[in-house]
Amino acid sequence: MLSAILVVGLLAAIFGIILGFSAVRFKVEGDPLVEKIDKLLPQTQCGQCGYPGCKPYAEAIANGNAEINQCPPGGEQTIHDLADLLDREFVPLNPENGEVSEKTVVVIDEETCIGCTLCIQACPIDAIVGAAKQMHTVIESECTGCDLCIPPCPVDCIIITPVKKDLTTWQWEKPAVLGLNISDDNDLSFDKIGLIKSVNDKPAPGEPARKEQSTTKSDPL
Repeated sequence: MLSAILVVGLLAAIFGIILGFSAVRFKVEGDPLVEKIDKLLPQTQCGQCGYPGCKPYAEAIANGNAEINQCPPGGEQTIHDLADLLDREFVPLNPENGEVSEKTVVVIDEETCIGCTLCIQACPIDAIVGAAKQMHTVIESECTGCDLCIPPCPVDCIIITPVKKDLTTWQWEKPAVLGLNISDDNDLSFDKIGLIKSVNDKPAPGEPARKEQSTTKSDPL
């Protein structure tokens, strides 16, 4: 009995060493550019970009088979980040892929759920837990709001709810300064003392240039 245990343990150790060596020796190196692109994507795995997940979309961008404006969950910020990384021009979100919307998660109505497990099979990140003919529930902190679990549900017990704002999701609203809304459409510049002025505020042809009031005081005589 003891000898059999020793033999099994020795075989397990030998196979473990072989597998460990093989994992290091025959490791397939990934494309570092793909990894960088993938880190910038929101990881919702929603498929709105036309690819089955964020990683395939990142690979398509790196290979030149996809544009950088196909991710509605990422919005303009992700497009800007990808443009900076890849040294490309910013392009607006492609409306064919969807529109930027409020961040949401899903909640299962526990009284209506029949435990069919179809939503569990549809969830790309395993954010739904449950068993056959048992109540299911969503792990809210893991849900990305891809909504892929909603179509398979036969009893419509999955509800979309906005993400609760907290320190990780709350953002500043763009303020209005001097009656102007700060946005990409406003042509604004900052003067030396931090005041905002329009660069379009120039004298008409033939008019003398306006003298700006000096902010420095002259020395007394």
